[in-house]
Amino acid sequence: MKRQCCKRCRFKHPQKLQNPKTLFFHETEKQSGGGGAGEMVRESYVVVHNIAKRHNVGTLARSATAFGVKELILVGRRDFNSFWKPWLHFSPPFSPLPSLSDARDFLKEKDCDICGVEITDSALPVNEHPFKRSTAFLLGNEGTGLSTKECEMCDFFVYIPQYGCGTASLNVTVAASIVLHHFGVWAGFPERSRDGHKFIVAERPVKQGKYCTETEESIVHERKSRRENASNGFFDETRNAESTSSPLDTLFTEE
Repeated sequence: MKRQCCKRCRFKHPQKLQNPKTLFFHETEKQSGGGGAGEMVRESYVVVHNIAKRHNVGTLARSATAFGVKELILVGRRDFNSFWKPWLHFSPPFSPLPSLSDARDFLKEKDCDICGVEITDSALPVNEHPFKRSTAFLLGNEGTGLSTKECEMCDFFVYIPQYGCGTASLNVTVAASIVLHHFGVWAGFPERSRDGHKFIVAERPVKQGKYCTETEESIVHERKSRRENASNGFFDETRNAESTSSPLDTLFTEE
């Protein structure tokens, strides 16, 4: 990520900052099921297509983080900017794709089965773990479920058995959590270590904000010299630039 600054800044900035997603990859690569000599690596993906409520996408991302999902595939939209939460530092990457056919091609290149989470005549109970390899889970709309087009791209279906009589179906994010947990059990993902009543999260990357090799004192001195030179006609600075409250504010722009 290249830093931007105002025209007055003559100091070099780092060309590339550490990406929090990279840290997440280093963690999840260790968690993928299999991966030893001659063993098949088993990974899970989530396809988000027709989910109506934005906050559900954020909850899906949290569940995906907890259950070791490799990637979230966002089909057709790019405006899923979920409310910022600390755990999003380590959430799986979001990959936008324009259509379902593009998503299918993308996943097939990764040798993934596509599993629809829906109650159909051919659906298998998820607790029987009917998985064979890396799997991408396609979840239906909160009200209407999977569309005909969505069902056509699925290789098989699973459903979540219910034992109570009070509800016809589960919320899409609840269903996703249950299904992803079952896949993680089948794939043999190693359980995260615990500390007290919570699981240990990876160390949060330090956010690198404004950066400059010079001290604030030296910057103030330079600006003073520039103002003096401007009075002699060497520079043409505006009064607004001269009256900036903090010299650091004019040297850098926020991300």
